[in-house]
Amino acid sequence: MSQERPNSSRAARRAAVARPLEMPPAFHPLSAGIGLEVAGVSVGGKSQAHNTDHFAALRLGRMQEMLTTSLSAADVPPRFEEYAYSLLVADGLDADGSGARASRFALSTLAHLAIRYGKWNVRIGPDTAAEIIEQGEFLYRQVHDAVAQANRTDPTVATMTTSLTAMYIAGADLFFAHVGHSRGFLFRNGVLIQLTMDHTLERLISANAALRRMRLEARRPNVPDGVPAGADGVGRGNPPEIAIEHVQLWPADRVLLCTNGLTDVVGEEQISDVLASQRKPADDARRLVDIALTNGATDSVTVLLGDYRIRPSQAAPEQLR
Repeated sequence: MSQERPNSSRAARRAAVARPLEMPPAFHPLSAGIGLEVAGVSVGGKSQAHNTDHFAALRLGRMQEMLTTSLSAADVPPRFEEYAYSLLVADGLDADGSGARASRFALSTLAHLAIRYGKWNVRIGPDTAAEIIEQGEFLYRQVHDAVAQANRTDPTVATMTTSLTAMYIAGADLFFAHVGHSRGFLFRNGVLIQLTMDHTLERLISANAALRRMRLEARRPNVPDGVPAGADGVGRGNPPEIAIEHVQLWPADRVLLCTNGLTDVVGEEQISDVLASQRKPADDARRLVDIALTNGATDSVTVLLGDYRIRPSQAAPEQLR
């Protein structure tokens, strides 16, 4: 009895169908590899009946997860997530309850607006950087208008206004802006850089020559000299002119937002000493507030501290230069 000979073309076709797929190269955007460990502390000043400060840290993200499919597990990409981070500090500029309400109102409004408009750029390129700046300016105007409208509708808080300092971190990019007297800092390799001050970027580079390798860039021409810190605050007068500036982050950078309750009584040398200890953000934020109280702070003191990290597998050589 003769055996049936296998059909070679049919076997070849089966082998081709069953062959594992040639998958695209693994894609690891920096936005999927960064992390920010963040902590905040806020205490009332000795001469105030109310703590007029508020802070917030938000994580904004995009994700993909296959819920069900006929594909085999080998053909399905793993769950994917990528994030950006927003840090916010507000200091109500009136010592009575209206100042506390103003800072609370501004941050709550901004968090709700982020959901409403919901265009969160987590990967940064030339076009998206410009979009982030445009959206940041828009959100500042929206918050200002919301606080101003609340002033008009409730005479008991008709003068409420607040400082508003914001940072947005996406990939290796940090965008920052502020209105009023709160402050934002970057701490790198033992050097403290005050980001939010009445200087153009050229003066900032000159004042921090030790960080000459740091790439600072403004994504808009002619950054107004003195506008950010010169405005009265959010919610009073005309909408503030916001200069949103942009720097590149390195692994192990620390970012600090604080109200003037800290900087009025704690010098940059003391702040640098605390940040150099590289303890957990919660520990160092608490330490900075304790020093301010020991130094006699009469104003509310708020510290929001974040440690920027990149997973080793995500750090390309150009990101480490």
